Amino acid sequence: MIEVLVVDDDTRVARVNAAYVAKVPGFHVAGEAHSAAEALRRMGTLPRLDLVLMDHYLPDDTGLAVVREMRRRGHQADVIMVTAARDVSTVQAAMRHGALQYLVKPFAFAGLRAKLEAYVELRRTLDGGGEAEQAEVDRIFGALSAPAEPGLPKGHSPTTAELVRQALMNAQSPLSAQEIAERTGVSRQTAQRYLKLLERTGRARLTLKYGDAGRPEHRYVWATRV
Repeated sequence: MIEVLVVDDDTRVARVNAAYVAKVPGFHVAGEAHSAAEALRRMGTLPRLDLVLMDHYLPDDTGLAVVREMRRRGHQADVIMVTAARDVSTVQAAMRHGALQYLVKPFAFAGLRAKLEAYVELRRTLDGGGEAEQAEVDRIFGALSAPAEPGLPKGHSPTTAELVRQALMNAQSPLSAQEIAERTGVSRQTAQRYLKLLERTGRARLTLKYGDAGRPEHRYVWATRV
């Protein structure tokens, strides 16, 4: 079993992520931590630790600071960043500090599962040991590239799809593309494209709101609410 420490400042999110990890065969949640200090403390007490799912925004320090300190202390566990931080400088710093993967919140279970399955493939490839020819080196680095979340057409982002999905699921009434755009930070055109995708796959229903004049406004509602 691959022993995993889940680090997230939000206890609810940590529980959800831990539940996701537990659903993937071959993984076991060794513990949770909700601050930088607690994460480092747990690393020192766990009998074995293979992988850390590391949030970046922690109440007492950043996830990258934790990674730097764990390396200084000699902890060799692998790290996958799981965070809402999406600025390029943070992503680049994560790469420089040895994070194997970077998963942007919010995400669906399939997104995390793909990262974990890619990690399993990497470990399987490395377990062979010995020397590596170029083809073997390419295979090792290729194992780090998790496939895109299944079920999305080419050109669609899993992160954007999840943003739109969550906005629609949490809405108390039907929303227009403009309202989805305002809640998620994407453009109205992008919101419209993902809403149409949800409608085509049966997860959202289109409703019409008729005003005093002109064409009716297209509004969308999560399918289970209809």
